[in-house]
Amino acid sequence: MTPPTLRLAHSPDSDDLVMWWPLTGMRGPDGVAVAGAMGTPRVDTGGFRFDCEGVDVEALNREASSPECGFDITAISAAAYPAIAGRWAITRCGGSFGEGYGPRVVVREGSGVQRPEDLRGLRIAVPGTRTSAYLALSLLLGEGAGRGFEGVPMLFSEVPGAVAEGRADAGLLIHEAQLTHGSLGLREVVDLGAWWTDTRGLPLPLGLNVVRRDLDGRYGPGSCARVAAALSASVRYAVEHGRESRDYLLLHSAGRPEWRDPDLVDRYLAMYVSRLSVDMGEAGVAALHRFFSEGAARGYIGPVGGVEAI
Repeated sequence: MTPPTLRLAHSPDSDDLVMWWPLTGMRGPDGVAVAGAMGTPRVDTGGFRFDCEGVDVEALNREASSPECGFDITAISAAAYPAIAGRWAITRCGGSFGEGYGPRVVVREGSGVQRPEDLRGLRIAVPGTRTSAYLALSLLLGEGAGRGFEGVPMLFSEVPGAVAEGRADAGLLIHEAQLTHGSLGLREVVDLGAWWTDTRGLPLPLGLNVVRRDLDGRYGPGSCARVAAALSASVRYAVEHGRESRDYLLLHSAGRPEWRDPDLVDRYLAMYVSRLSVDMGEAGVAALHRFFSEGAARGYIGPVGGVEAI
């Protein structure tokens, strides 16, 4: 019998691609498997097949909030979870946390902005208003329910150019641009992950992986747990087989020259495919609880009960 196929959506950045390729094996951008054993799943997939699809994270946040969402598993921004908690469960694996580092706010080299407080009231290019980076910046600059700045939403890939070209006073960077912005003549004002860890003593929640709660009803009791186990095995394999993971990125590096820089790739993956990505553990759960509680207290996000992960 053909195993059921689950649709797994992830962001298009390197850490998400690396975490999930073991579920399908080595495949090119056209979806065709490479020849030989490496073209088959590298882990036990729990009786399921997986179709993986890269989508901008803010689009994933919107899709996950829709009752008609076509994905079975998806990456989301941690800040988006309270709005969808009734239909989705957090997995212990696949998350990204800033452990003393995270999204950066940058300005042009010649800008007079020097300190985080100088950002108040400015037009800041942001990679979406449901993102964790946006919530973290709001917690830093906001007062009461006010955000403290004017957010200008756009694709994450457009933010650096918007700042360099003067279409925004500052920009909130996620993904690899956190490490490459200097080449565009941009200067860091604040690292939100460092600020959060310094002031809260916890990692900054950024991305989560979630599964539909109705999988048990669709595919039988225990399906959510089997899927979560397969996902955990995938992340663990990707981390333990770093060379193979880098080879996978090279297969998908057209239009992403930074993925052909092994030192840059290693630095970025070390940041965002960490021990907390394999299993967020108590530290990750505590960080999520604090992040959600502060956001809800300000009215930036809705309340969420206890944080559970499978």
